This record gives sequence, C-alpha cells and structure tokens, in this order.
Amino acid sequence: MKQKIQLSDHFTYGKLFRFTLPSIAMMVFTSIYSVVDGFFISNFAGKTAFAALNLIWPFLMILGGMGFMIGTGGTALVSRYLGAGDSEKANRYFAMMIELTILLGAALTAIGLLFMEPISRLLGATEEMVPDCVLYGRIVIAFNIAFMLQNVFQSFLIAAEKPRLGLIATVSAGATNMILDALLVGVLRWSVAGAALATGLSQTMGALIPLIFFLKKDNGSPLHLRPVRMESKPLLQACGNGASELMSNISGSIVAMVYNFQLLKFLGEDGVSAYGVMMYVSFIFVAIFVGYSIGSSPIISFHFGAEYKPELQNMFRKSTLLMTVLGVVMTLSAILMAKPLAKLFVGYDPGLYQLTYEAFRLYSIAFLFTGLNIFSSSLFTALNNGAVSAAISFMRTLVFQIGAVLLLPELVGVNGLWLATFVAEGCALVASALFVLGNRKKYGYF
Repeated sequence: MKQKIQLSDHFTYGKLFRFTLPSIAMMVFTSIYSVVDGFFISNFAGKTAFAALNLIWPFLMILGGMGFMIGTGGTALVSRYLGAGDSEKANRYFAMMIELTILLGAALTAIGLLFMEPISRLLGATEEMVPDCVLYGRIVIAFNIAFMLQNVFQSFLIAAEKPRLGLIATVSAGATNMILDALLVGVLRWSVAGAALATGLSQTMGALIPLIFFLKKDNGSPLHLRPVRMESKPLLQACGNGASELMSNISGSIVAMVYNFQLLKFLGEDGVSAYGVMMYVSFIFVAIFVGYSIGSSPIISFHFGAEYKPELQNMFRKSTLLMTVLGVVMTLSAILMAKPLAKLFVGYDPGLYQLTYEAFRLYSIAFLFTGLNIFSSSLFTALNNGAVSAAISFMRTLVFQIGAVLLLPELVGVNGLWLATFVAEGCALVASALFVLGNRKKYGYF
C-alpha cells in the first residue's frame, strides 16, 4: 500500500503525478458538463439551440467563476498558514471562504435570473435564439451556489490532502450529468431545459459530497467547517490573490462574446456553432493544464510558507518541463482528432462539419503555449502575489486575445479568427517569461 502523500513531501515525477492526477480528473469532468450538454443539444435539438447555448454560456461562467477566485486565493492563504504551522488560523479562514461563497452565490443567482433576457439580447442572440438562451440560462443559474461551492472545494480538498475525495465527487457529478443528459435530452426530448437541469443537478452532486465531508469534525484532515465570524482582511486578501483566476474566467468569457460577434459578422450562425465545438474540446484540454496547476499550487504555497526553497525549485523545474511536454502532446492530439470530433458534434450538416474541421486544425496550435502560461499565473497565485498573477492572466486572456480576434480577421480573413488564440498565447508566453525572470531572486524558485 502506497503511503499517503503530504504537502511537506519531496515530490518526484511519480509522486507529483499521483498527487495532481485527481485534480486533473476533477477539472476534466467539470468541463464535461458543457461538452455533454452541447453534444446532446446539437444532435437532438439542432444547430440553432446549439448556437444559443454557446452564446449564453460565457455569461454563466462569469457568475460561476467567482468560485474559482475564492477557491484558489483562499487555498493559497490557508495552505500558507498550514505550512507555517498555524492550523487554527488556517481552519478559521477556510470556514470564512465557504460562508463567503454561499452569500455571494445567492446574490449572483438573483442577478442572473433577473437579467438573463436582456443579457441574451446584448450578446447578439437572434429572435429565434433568445427563448433557448433565457430558458437554459435561468435553469443553470438557479444552481449557481452549488457550482461555486464545487469550484471552491476542488482547491480546498487538495489543501486538506484529500484529492481522491475530490475526484470521487467530480466523477459522481460528471456521471450524473451524462446520465441525465441522455435521459432528459436524448430520451424525453426536453431540449435545452433538460440539458440545463442535468447540469444543475450534477453540480449539486459535486458540491454536496465535499460539503458533507468538511462538516464532519473527525474527517481526518486539518480542515472542517464550523461557524465563524467573518473578517474582512483575510477575505479581501484571498479574493485579491485569487483575482487572476477570476480575471481569467471573466476574460475568457468576454473573449468568447467578442468571438461570437465576429463570427456572426463573418460566418453567421454556423460560425458560432463551429466555435462552440472548438470551445468544448478546448475546455477538456485546458482542464488538464488547469487541473495540474490547481493540484500543484498548494504544494508551492506550503513550501513558500515553510520558507523551503529547494522544494520550490524542484516544483518549478518539474512543472515547467511537464507543461512543455504536455503542450506538444495536446497540440498533436487535437490536430489528429479534429476530423472525428467535428463529425461527432456537427456531422449532420456537411457544410458546418467541413468548416469546424478546418477551423479546429488551425486553432489547436495554441495548445503549445497554453499550459506554460496557465502555470505561470498559478505560480504567482501560490506565492501569494496576486498582482503579478492577475497581470499575466489579464494580458493572456483579455488584452492579447481581444486584440488578435479584432485585428487578424481584417488582415488575413476568416482564418485570422482561428489563429487568434495562438497569436495571443505566444504574446502571453513572452510576458510570462519576463515576470518569471524578474521575480526569480525574490522567491528563489530557480
């Protein structure tokens, strides 16, 4: 029987793989929610409903993405105090983060329900798409607290040294989503309403399992939930530090909206559908990079708090190499899988299938740099330097992306839309490298 892996351990490649694998699997299964919804809606409800889902999804991710901010920033803070040996403060701060998530989630749910229709129209939905946008959006946002809690617990289960429980929770949620999509959309033909309900109920499953675990006082981890008085300073510190993850989420959603505007302009509804397929596959590929970063972040935070630089250097070396190798593997895999994936989602429409296939081959090149950029931002979050992390994320996911999406199509035509992410990731890699080099003496990671 293999020994339990602890944050204080020295991490070999094997141990690092075992420790981060549950986080990677968690993120992959989380990304499957929208992918499964998209598959069933596209094949059973048609491309108009499919385009409607793709149009409203970025707005839903902005609201639910607040959970990533609290989870990553809060986990970095809590892990730092665990590394410093102050378990009482770490546990108190953890409870505060969960309370904040519930309160903020309730407020965002109310906002989403109220403004779903005007937001749909603002995003460019046609009269045919608006009803599906509103119906899908309102059902999904009704489960926003559960979605945010699931995102928060993904990070905290790693700090609690219980990544396998996180994997169990996420696999259970993913299985729930797939089964309900098949039943509600494939069999009962409830269309977007069935897909939205399947997503919401699966998110509830993903939140309840860790919630029950953390409510137990004898759960075998340093973290458990108990009533605490909210303190503004640690909450602001955690949210400020996790702002890069929130920025990445919001920026990604804004970029998706800009993409949709450009696609409607150049290619119409088919362009939005083709982009939707790429986004679904991209969710899964990027989830691997994000999952690794979430899994490795508490290790870095722990040794930063313990002021043990040899392990910081070890983690930096191994992580940089892994992200480079994974980038090459992901790019080649995406190019090879472009044809079968396009056929899976939109094979019923020959013109849309050909457009999606050709577009995805160009878009896939961006995976070469994506992992390194995500890890660079995550590194500074783990080191409790939210400003640098947010700067990397802001430039990568907003400034460079929007600039490329708006400029390249004017220069090279429609192909510029599919190459925009590659150009943006390349520019972001240069910026990330400059930040990493500029802060090497301050933190001593190499």
